[in-house]
Amino acid sequence: QVQLVESGGGLVQAGGSLRLSCVASGRIFSINAMGWYRQAPGKQRELVARITSGGSTNYADSVKGRFTISRDNAKNTVYLQMNSLKPEDTAVYYCKSERYGVASWGQGTQVTVSS
Repeated sequence: QVQLVESGGGLVQAGGSLRLSCVASGRIFSINAMGWYRQAPGKQRELVARITSGGSTNYADSVKGRFTISRDNAKNTVYLQMNSLKPEDTAVYYCKSERYGVASWGQGTQVTVSS
């Protein structure tokens, strides 16, 4: 099992920045990929950004050029740097790991962007 703990959410004004962190523990060996997803009220959970063990990344079109995903293998941590935040970025952000086809999720962290 992989345990994930997110942090870094909060309230920010439009145009501001936040950095989310996700620390992985447990059976972290051979995690294939990690990603950030978000879920706004009344909407489905959606992919925000994903990074593979090889460092390849992909982003939702809505965040390209504003968000950056990165990982620090020594700290077992994945980050999501969010710049130029918009009110429509408001959501609960979840960290996800993928290991041998099995997904693990964190508890989520709230991001609220005021206009």
